[in-house]
Amino acid sequence: MDHSLITTSTSLEGYKITKHLGIVRGITVRSRSALGNIAGGFQSLFGGRLSIYVELCENTREEAYQLLIQHAQAIGANGIINMRYDANEIMQGITEVLAYGTAVVVEKI
Repeated sequence: MDHSLITTSTSLEGYKITKHLGIVRGITVRSRSALGNIAGGFQSLFGGRLSIYVELCENTREEAYQLLIQHAQAIGANGIINMRYDANEIMQGITEVLAYGTAVVVEKI
């Protein structure tokens, strides 16, 4: 899927939506490792950017995003509109990240 056809908007400029296929999602659940928590705690002593946690969050969101794309492609979509992320802590140290949107078929105008 062309990543330029994934948007948080309700339309894709230059494209006509010919079919709405419904909601698609990608979900992943991650936990912080004990070693990661120690390293993150050490980084927090000095303040500033906590690269250990930034990397964990970025990898988790990317995984959910790729699963979203796979779901959309599996039902025949070539675009996704209204794409969003959501995250919930399931229990202490375990977080669910959800990427979701509306799968569409589009054609260039």
